[in-house]
Amino acid sequence: MRAQDSATLPDPIAVRRATPTGHGRRGTLLATLGVTTFSLTFPATSWGLESFGPWTLVALRSLLAAVLAAGFLLVLRVPAPERAHWPGLAVVAGGVVIGFPLLTTLALRTSSTSHAAVIIGLLPLSTAALSAVRTGERPSATFWAAAVAGATMVAGFALSQSGGGLNAGDGYLLGALLVCAAGYTEGGRLARSMPGWQVVGWALVLCLPLSLAAAALGLVHEPTRMGVPGLAGLAWLACSSFFGLYVWYRGMAEIGAARASQLQLAQPLLTLVWAVALLGERLTPAAPATAVGVLVCIALTQRRPRTTRAVHHPMQP
Repeated sequence: MRAQDSATLPDPIAVRRATPTGHGRRGTLLATLGVTTFSLTFPATSWGLESFGPWTLVALRSLLAAVLAAGFLLVLRVPAPERAHWPGLAVVAGGVVIGFPLLTTLALRTSSTSHAAVIIGLLPLSTAALSAVRTGERPSATFWAAAVAGATMVAGFALSQSGGGLNAGDGYLLGALLVCAAGYTEGGRLARSMPGWQVVGWALVLCLPLSLAAAALGLVHEPTRMGVPGLAGLAWLACSSFFGLYVWYRGMAEIGAARASQLQLAQPLLTLVWAVALLGERLTPAAPATAVGVLVCIALTQRRPRTTRAVHHPMQP
């Protein structure tokens, strides 16, 4: 994608994203489906930790998802990505396939699902900021104001849950924010030039040798206690690692990474619902107030127009 002047034809991707058509509504729906899938990640991780150690759980999750992705790629005879795409796929793999699952799983050993959910609520702002630098997206001032307000409310809720301080797992969660935002941004950029499920699939396959070795070591050195909740959690994590990221990247490709990222402001609130319904956790009265405020911010970021400046990057086709 290159900067345009009056003598050049309009870029089809820019036109698609700027035009309010059914593609935008479809992209919002796909991104929302991805957010709903991700909202169950922490409860599923808590279940998985009942049967597996943290390193084993992450390795098995990645391994099973990679096998699933490799099967799709082989059956459909998908050609290997271009050489220019592999560095971006490595960023997706490091951030989304390995970094975020590992860091959040380590955090959930000491943090509750609800506490982790509200900390990760800062992910939309992190993704939007990195996207602005990496892809050239320039959201409006109103967009940024609503995003910052939503992130501030989420952060305030997190602090109130922990008595005004940060617990031992928050360092892992903050690291997870950074690596996941980088992976989301790069994956959304790649999904504009190749199908989203292929971005996810190749990132998972790229990690396959490491996942296999880590799973073998984890099963030997960490205790394993097989049970229905643990196996169910592992199965959900493996499936969502492929299919959840597939719909998420498709959505980002159609409506833009910064705008799609703001839908994730709803993710911690959904996770709070699952924490109560599935794990029996208790919430403070601040949760409903935070939910209303965050939903208002989501409405603002989705309705206000954004301005986007096309910038050429060496990795872009």
